[in-house]
Amino acid sequence: MSKQEKKDQTQELIKETAKNLFFVKGKFSATTQEIADEAGVNRTLINYYFRSRDNLIQIIFDEAHRVEKEKSEIIMNSDLPFKEKIGQFIEGSLSTSLQYPYLETYIVTQINKGNCHKRDIEENELNKMYSDIQKEMELGNIEPMKPIQFVLNMVSLLVFPSAVRPLLMENLMIDEEEFDKIISERKSIILNMLFKN
Repeated sequence: MSKQEKKDQTQELIKETAKNLFFVKGKFSATTQEIADEAGVNRTLINYYFRSRDNLIQIIFDEAHRVEKEKSEIIMNSDLPFKEKIGQFIEGSLSTSLQYPYLETYIVTQINKGNCHKRDIEENELNKMYSDIQKEMELGNIEPMKPIQFVLNMVSLLVFPSAVRPLLMENLMIDEEEFDKIISERKSIILNMLFKN
């Protein structure tokens, strides 16, 4: 194995370990030392490859986020009927929630710190979605409302349970496994709430 390959492998290992600690286990306060210990590498390597813990966290967050954005774009730009598009989008979002149970919670903590995230959607994409929603309302498939309300309903139903995961687990007295099961069952529930038929 070349030096470059070894370097790439070590960088990947550190990133995957940090992703696991932050977004899978919800350990947002994990230190550089804890990330290094978990990855089985020397702490100085993290600073060498990523300059700082914050920089590493930003990189893994951006990567997780980019994958999501690309998946959403493929769905939204497809020629599928609107309800199927929304169904696929919901499925993709829920599977991300299962893969990274604490990603939404992390985003909320960042927003609360004043680190608001970049805009994800172009104006023309948004307008196209609003006009698709409007058409569905005219066809009687969606309850009449402002299209933005439909989007808020969808996002709330999708994101809220994962965003407050620790709070819900505590108050509803359920463990990680049970919570994952509940999340995985949400697709048809959400679709039935958003669409009349």
